[in-house]
Amino acid sequence: MDKAHRHEELEEEAAKPFGLMGYFLTPGELMHACEKLKNAGYKDFDAQTPFPVHGLEKAMGLPPSKMPWIVLTCGTVGLLSAIALTAFVSFDYPLVISGKPSFSYQAYVPIMFELTVLFSAFGAFFGLWGVNRLPMFYHPSMKHPSFPRATDDAFFVTVEAKDPKYDASKTRKLLEELGAREIVEVTE
Repeated sequence: MDKAHRHEELEEEAAKPFGLMGYFLTPGELMHACEKLKNAGYKDFDAQTPFPVHGLEKAMGLPPSKMPWIVLTCGTVGLLSAIALTAFVSFDYPLVISGKPSFSYQAYVPIMFELTVLFSAFGAFFGLWGVNRLPMFYHPSMKHPSFPRATDDAFFVTVEAKDPKYDASKTRKLLEELGAREIVEVTE
């Protein structure tokens, strides 16, 4: 009896809804839908498109990216570590040539530049992986039967069940009014 009860619990967990998905045929339709969802008070929704759609982040009400700050911080760390490295080398192993001071920063500008660029590149690369939660081998939106079209000609919108305004029937009705096609409830 205990195993049967546990099996029922597992089925309930497996059927937990992730949200409602539908797709549009043009970027304009998607943009309009995202603006209406934002104006209706939805916050936890996402859009999947086959190519970047200019202005979609504003239509969705997304905050500015954190990436510039991540890259700036890493570049600053790179510059400071280059200064520390060259200062340490200048004082630990001094070479007095033509009466120049021990720490003649002009000779070290290429090193400072290169470490700034290197650390910035690492910050951009690994920062994008972190901000985008990569690698992500599975996402519930992949369960939509037409989701492969997201890389070709369809513009998907997903309203997540964790949104405080989410109500399956009301959200479905709103997506239908907005012109979404093939509205499906996907599970986690």
